[in-house]
Amino acid sequence: MTTLSRITTLLAALVAGLATLVLTGGAASAVTQADAASQLSAAGITWSSSGGCTTQSNSTCTSFSGIRQATIDGAKTLKGASGCALNITGGTEVGHAGGTYSHETGYKLDFARTTCLTGWIHTTYSYQGLRGDGAPLYKAASGNLYADEGNHWDVTFYGCGC
Repeated sequence: MTTLSRITTLLAALVAGLATLVLTGGAASAVTQADAASQLSAAGITWSSSGGCTTQSNSTCTSFSGIRQATIDGAKTLKGASGCALNITGGTEVGHAGGTYSHETGYKLDFARTTCLTGWIHTTYSYQGLRGDGAPLYKAASGNLYADEGNHWDVTFYGCGC
């Protein structure tokens, strides 16, 4: 095989790999509301909002618009590992604190507080002390952070592991 043939083969493989990553929504890519809802529903994860809506610009809605694929994958991993029913009460809608790893940037989801989920977090993850706002903080081996905000869990998914 000539050098030119090798380069051509390598470039073809690279292009095919990039196309697959783009078409399947790589871990860091954002997904649409419809795609996120479809994936979560297929995994048996529910969601609710006080406004009964999904509009990102409405703080009473629960939106997934612009959420990262790794966040969706993290929620699915949490569901499978914990065996708990999960109900998302907060996504990418306005009204949450900002920052690099925030709801707005697609890194966070809020989950309704249940006995099952709270028990799983307390027995599986390591207690990290109190977050700046006083919320007890737990850390998974994956690095994902779970903050107990009283009536719900505020979870930062840095990766797809729970």
